[in-house]
Amino acid sequence: MSSTPNRRALTLAASLIVAACAAAGAAAAQANVPEQGTSPAAGTHHETSTELANAFDAVNRNTAWQQTSKLKLNFPTYHTEGIAYSQDHIFLSAVQILEPTAKYPTPQGGYDRTPGKGIGHLFVMDKAGNLQKDITLGEGDMYHPGGIDFDGTNVWVPVAQYRPDSSAIIYKVDAQTLDVHKQFEVKDHFGGIVLDKQTGHLVGNTWGSRRFAEWDLQGKQLSTWENPNYFIDYQDCQYVPNAKMLCAGVTNLPQTPSAGGTAATYELGGMAMIDLKSHEVTREVPFQQWSTAGHVATRNPFKMTADGNHLSMTVAPDNGEEGNGTEILTYEADVTPAK
Repeated sequence: MSSTPNRRALTLAASLIVAACAAAGAAAAQANVPEQGTSPAAGTHHETSTELANAFDAVNRNTAWQQTSKLKLNFPTYHTEGIAYSQDHIFLSAVQILEPTAKYPTPQGGYDRTPGKGIGHLFVMDKAGNLQKDITLGEGDMYHPGGIDFDGTNVWVPVAQYRPDSSAIIYKVDAQTLDVHKQFEVKDHFGGIVLDKQTGHLVGNTWGSRRFAEWDLQGKQLSTWENPNYFIDYQDCQYVPNAKMLCAGVTNLPQTPSAGGTAATYELGGMAMIDLKSHEVTREVPFQQWSTAGHVATRNPFKMTADGNHLSMTVAPDNGEEGNGTEILTYEADVTPAK
């Protein structure tokens, strides 16, 4: 018998190779399909540039921030909470207070104050700040939207009772269709949320950002940890590749007796980068520039982007009835990352 393969054997071998390659390709494609019910942004292969993390690591107290624009919103905005940007829209969360909460002389039913009454809003604007839609969110005593985050597909919004140790609803809003989906409810007041795109899990912070929790998209709590930092209370956060969370906020500190003492508080603002794996604060800096109404700029809504070593920050610290009304302020700065 000749040692040279005949035509029939070669054809059979080629067929087997083609079948094996097709099977391997199908398996690889299946491995890249996100789990049902998750956003494509939740997969690790959708991680984007680490420019923001690198640039923010170079921010310090001497960074020269310049206010470069001011966009006045010409509709009732009430008490602003969080801001997020999609390709087509600006999203702004806010709470409309109908009845303020009132402190109990002593806690009642595990609460330190009455629930109050209000309406939760998610305002949808075009990039010029024109109102396109007012989405009402919340149920019963849960009417207080908090800090929000855009994951590339959906805007995540927590809506909580306006008191600590209470409860909240986590909403998902499609940034294109603006369809609203109630994702799950959680115990405790959660006033901010981000989607960790490495894990596909949600991370939220409680009243005063004293505690963090991590959930899967069905609402199962996977972990919780205490905030080791007391510099500021985080108000609005965003996910930052890879596996980080950038937050900004404010704390109210008492003045000296000659300036009014505890009755005249001073707003201290700042920003912090948090590692979502180690849960450590990796960078923290104060931010002391002021709004038209006299609030520190990082008081509530906050988002930041980076273009190389150039940072842009947008904030909206003033309520609708204060100063000149709610204005979206933009601050920019150039930094020099360490080599």
